[in-house]
Amino acid sequence: MKAFLILEDGTVFRGTHIGARREIISEIVFNTSMAGYLEVLTDPSYAGQAVCMTYPLIGNYGICRDDMESSRPWPDGFIVRELSRIPSNFRCDMSLQQFLEENNVPGIAGIDTRTLTKILREKGTMNGMITTREYPDAAEILPRLRAYTTGKVVEKVTCREKYTVRPSAGLADNGPLSGAARFDGAAYEKGLREPRPSLVKELNGSGLRVALLDFGAKANIARSLAERGCEVTVYPARTSAEEIVADRPDGIMLSNGPGDPKECGDIIGEIRKLYDTDIPIFAICLGHQLMALATGADTYKMKYGHRGGNHPVKDLATGRVYISSQNHGYVVDMEKLDPKVAVPAFVNVNDGTNEGLAYTGKNIFTVQYHPEACPGPQDSRYLFDRFIRMMREGGSENA
Repeated sequence: MKAFLILEDGTVFRGTHIGARREIISEIVFNTSMAGYLEVLTDPSYAGQAVCMTYPLIGNYGICRDDMESSRPWPDGFIVRELSRIPSNFRCDMSLQQFLEENNVPGIAGIDTRTLTKILREKGTMNGMITTREYPDAAEILPRLRAYTTGKVVEKVTCREKYTVRPSAGLADNGPLSGAARFDGAAYEKGLREPRPSLVKELNGSGLRVALLDFGAKANIARSLAERGCEVTVYPARTSAEEIVADRPDGIMLSNGPGDPKECGDIIGEIRKLYDTDIPIFAICLGHQLMALATGADTYKMKYGHRGGNHPVKDLATGRVYISSQNHGYVVDMEKLDPKVAVPAFVNVNDGTNEGLAYTGKNIFTVQYHPEACPGPQDSRYLFDRFIRMMREGGSENA
C-alpha cells in the first residue's frame, strides 16, 4: 500500500505503508543510531514526535521485549528506508512490523531517509504528516501541519502513582559480568533467556534510597541504580517537593522526558524547592533542563537537536571525551548561566552546546546525555557511581 510523508514546507515523500493504518501529524525528527531501534521506539522522550532512522535497514533483529525502555512505544510514527520483515535473532519475540501494528503506530518505508535528514538539518526540525491518503493538493493541509505542537507531553508519559524498584540483593541478580547473551537450546524451548550481561562489580549503593521523578524515565535509569543496590521509588512528575522530602530519600534523580521544558511550569517550581534542600540531586536530559530553569537559567530550541548513539561529550574537569547517547531538541543557554549558581561541566564536541552542569556549593550535578544507555559501550555509567558517592558523603543526614 502506498504511503506519503508530507512536510510543512510542502515536500512530499512517496513510499510504502508500514505499521498501523492511520493518519498522523507530528514533529519529524531523525535518529542516527545504527542499532537500538526498539530502545528508540520505547523511549518516552519521543512522545509527540515521529522518528526517522537514518541507518538504511531497520528491524533485522526483530523485537525483544526484554530490551524495552517502557511498556509501550511512544513516537507518533516511524520512518525507515527499508523495513526488515524477516528478523533473525534467537531473542526475537516478533517482527518490527508486528510490533508497530500491535501498538497502533503508523509508519512509512521506502523513502530516501538521507534526503529527509538533510532537509531537516538544513531547514530545521519541522512538522509533517504520515498518511495513506493521496492529497491532490498538498498545500491544503499545510496550515494543519504548521499548527501542530507537542504540548504538555510530560503529563502523558509519567507514571500515575508512585512505585518502588527493589534493589539487587547480590551481583548474581544482575546477570553475568561480561559477554553477551548466549543461546541455550533447552532454556529456549522453555521460554527462558540468559540474563542480560552487567558490568556492575559491587553493590556500592546498598542501603541507599533514591527518589526518581518520572518525567518520562527510561527503565534503565532505575535499573542502573537498583543493580548497584539502591532502592528506587519512582514518583509521578507532578509530585510535590514536600512529599518527596517527607519520604527522606538519600538522593533525588530527575529523569529524561519529552517536550519543551518551559511547558513544565508547576514542576519547575517544585524542583526549585528540592534545590533548596541539602539532598544530593542527579538529573538527566529534561531533568537537567528543568533544574537549570528552576535556578534562573534559560533554555532554547535547537535547529534539529541531538538524537543518536554517537555524540562526543567532553568532561571539562578532566578533558576526557566520552561517546554518548542523546535524545533532545532543547538545550541550556550557557550565555545566560550565572556562575554563582552553576558552571558548565560537559560540552558537546561537535557544536559546543552544553552537556552538563555542576552546581556551585551544592551536591547537585546534571547531564544532558544518557549515562544509562550503552554507546561506548559503557562510557558514562560512572556517573551513577559518582551520584552514589555523593549520597554517601553528603546525604547521610537524610537516611
